[in-house]
Order: sequence, then structure tokens, then C-alpha cells
Amino acid sequence: MTDPQTTLTERELAIIEFEATWFTLDQDRHDAIRARFACSVEDYNLELNRVIDHPAALFADPLVVRRLRRNRERRRRALIDGAAAGEQA
Repeated sequence: MTDPQTTLTERELAIIEFEATWFTLDQDRHDAIRARFACSVEDYNLELNRVIDHPAALFADPLVVRRLRRNRERRRRALIDGAAAGEQA
């Protein structure tokens, strides 16, 4: 029996799958998010960040989850580095 804390919902799995394949769609990413998940892009991004931090996400698709985590970390570092550069000026 699996622990409910370590399993992902269908929606969470769909988010990971979408992140693996959205670039193959003939549709703008933001439009696809609104159509498929019925939420704003901002809400989707918040949910995506929660999903990729979930321990079971790595079992669902380790390559996609690691890529998303790396990209998020790069964006965070760029913001921090940009803010630090602004303080020095």
C-alpha cells in the first residue's frame, strides 16, 4: 500500500506531463494553461512550484522535475544577483 503523502493527484501528474510536452503544442503556453487547467497563469505557476517540491514528483518524471527545479533556482539567483547589483550602485 502506498502512503497518500507520497502520491500525486491526477492534476499534479497532468501538470508534470504538461511541462514535459507543452512546447510541442500549436498553442501559446499561457493559452494552453488557461484552457487545460482552468486557472490563471499565476495560479498555475504557484501550483507548479508546489508540485515540483513534492517528494513523489521525482518518481513521476525525474528529468522534467529536475529541469524545472534548476530553472527556478536560476531565476531566483538572477533576481538576487540583480537586487544585489542595484544596492551597490
